[in-house]
Amino acid sequence: MSNSKDIKEKQEGTQVKEKKISTVTVILIVQLVVMAALILIMTISVGRLTRENALNHMATITDERAQIIQNYVVNSEKTLRSFSKASQVKDLLELSKKMDLHELVDEENHGYAPDAYEKYPEEMKILEAAQAYTVDFGNDVDNLEGFWIGSWETLVMTQTNPAVVGMTTRTDPERLKQLQDGMLNGNDGLYNAGIIISPATNKQILSMYIEVKDDNGDPIGLVGLGIFTDQLVNNLDSMAIRGIDDFSYSMVNSADNKYIFNSDKSLVTQEATNSDVRSFAAARPSQPGSFEYKGADGKDYVSTYTYIRDYGWLMMLDAPKSEVYEMTSRMIVFVVIFGILILGLILVFSFLNKRQEAANRKLSKQIQKTEKTKESLSTAMFMDILTNVSNRVSFSMDLEKITPSKDHPYYFSMFNILDFSSINTAYGNDAGDAILVNTADILRESFPDGTVYRTGSDEFVVAVSAADNSQTSYQQMLRQTKDAQGKLMGPQSTPGGVVTATYKITMVKKSDELNSSVITILKDIANKQPSKTLFGQIQLIDLDM
Repeated sequence: MSNSKDIKEKQEGTQVKEKKISTVTVILIVQLVVMAALILIMTISVGRLTRENALNHMATITDERAQIIQNYVVNSEKTLRSFSKASQVKDLLELSKKMDLHELVDEENHGYAPDAYEKYPEEMKILEAAQAYTVDFGNDVDNLEGFWIGSWETLVMTQTNPAVVGMTTRTDPERLKQLQDGMLNGNDGLYNAGIIISPATNKQILSMYIEVKDDNGDPIGLVGLGIFTDQLVNNLDSMAIRGIDDFSYSMVNSADNKYIFNSDKSLVTQEATNSDVRSFAAARPSQPGSFEYKGADGKDYVSTYTYIRDYGWLMMLDAPKSEVYEMTSRMIVFVVIFGILILGLILVFSFLNKRQEAANRKLSKQIQKTEKTKESLSTAMFMDILTNVSNRVSFSMDLEKITPSKDHPYYFSMFNILDFSSINTAYGNDAGDAILVNTADILRESFPDGTVYRTGSDEFVVAVSAADNSQTSYQQMLRQTKDAQGKLMGPQSTPGGVVTATYKITMVKKSDELNSSVITILKDIANKQPSKTLFGQIQLIDLDM
């Protein structure tokens, strides 16, 4: 009996032991499944947020570079307009009304006709004065291919390069009509041919023309300008992009899908073959975007684009996918490794029953560490580290939570630092950083009830929820905006010296559905009314009207 009893007790002990092992195994499996799910969720969330942040960063850079190109073109147009208004230009072209200008030039050998000085001494004085003016004006313009004055049929009468005088640049009637129609239908007589390969120098230039009219408003001739774009392209390439070393720019004319410039110079003037590029060029998008593609070298690339509407150009910034999403990959690897470590700890803690209490304490510390890591990641995703204000990702997410109404509208004021890159160039990056930090501090002080966002490298947006839709609320918002403007426009002390920054300021009101397109609207207003945004004439644009 005693032996039977011992055997029974041993069997019962074994069953209890097996039950304990089974319970521990179940707990372990549950812990592993839960932790694996958490790791998966964290990996997906972190990957998505860092990916969006990388694309937003590239899109902002693309938009900034497009603005640089647009400013370059606008300044060139102003230079040509200034050249066209000289009396020497009109005096020369007025001669076409009383004589054939071909009599004054040698079309075969180029230059002035040898017998013209004898036959037309007074007219040649006018011609020589115009040539001298052309050369003198051109001496003050950098990267110049040439200024020239020509007849309405493009006979070159003066040129910064005298060897070109006497040439007719548009001998094909169809191309001549295209040019003439472009000037007649252009903005105040200006026809911008865009960035082309010059037939004279075989180099890339910005080419444009302006018609010259007589006192009756009839066209009597034209002036032309060619400026080399090498310096512009070199300046763009020399501007570093944080986190991306291998990048390139390209630009396509939406009118014919041909490359205006490309890092591969052999593609310039060639039609784009990438279906995404052709699709976006045809769509003329109002907002920046991005797409991925496989390059000729077999590598995967990411391209962000923005459309320069005034000239019909699609500007793109291309970079290897591995570089663009490098931070995303690092964060995912970090989260996975961290998760694996946690899983390993759970395994160790689960099997060390005698040290369960110590294991629980370690697990608690690891959980706290995980929460701090998540908090740090969240801060990095939604806050601008330099200025300690919310970033563009936070702006987009905040707008999704807001439901304005007619009785409680939202006001948005944008403060854009004009030509911010020149501050960095002239005073150093530390000075530029100081301007950004000071801007954020002043905006927080001026809008105590608002939320300040840094939505671009040199751009801030303040969002304010109005108590009501009264004139009082509007006046308060306008007063706060002008107060901020007054403080920002003054001299600011920086590590590089005292800097006076200029800001473009725009303000809108919105009472219905909100989204991040508010930023694009504010930019468009600033671009369409630059004088009002620069010199304090701040106006409210009611987007509900």
